[in-house]
Amino acid sequence: MEINKKSLTTRSATNADLPKLGEFLQMLVDAERPFNPTLKDGEIFYYDIETLIEEEQTTVLVIEFNDEVIGCGYAQIRPAKVYERHEFFGYLGFMFVKPEFRGKGVNGLLLNDLKQWVLSKGITEVRLDVYHDNDAAVKAYEKAGFKKLFTTMRCDIG
Repeated sequence: MEINKKSLTTRSATNADLPKLGEFLQMLVDAERPFNPTLKDGEIFYYDIETLIEEEQTTVLVIEFNDEVIGCGYAQIRPAKVYERHEFFGYLGFMFVKPEFRGKGVNGLLLNDLKQWVLSKGITEVRLDVYHDNDAAVKAYEKAGFKKLFTTMRCDIG
């Protein structure tokens, strides 16, 4: 599918988007299951999306193609650790693009709009979490300027 970037629009999510965002969340969980053996079976809700939409320190964006919501993400202002150079940072999460629209620059546009929102708050540090073995996502974020900072490790000793 060819995408004309002019036919993509990004806007703030509303409560009317909650059913679609709920679908996206379960699709995201399903995509992440192979990277995380600790996830429970069944539906998982990483986020309270309605609360994220309402929070002043968070923006939830959706991206549309021909009036169809095809992706989403949020940016949230969070306090930094007391030992870090910056006081606050922008945290990005719930980054999702429908599979048939991946690899077409959609995520890059969404990331840019989220970064601009963080910048509008006077903050220049942006972070996100990605599964180490999720090569496609890691490459997409590196392409957008992110660099690896920390690796969480686990061990099942049972």
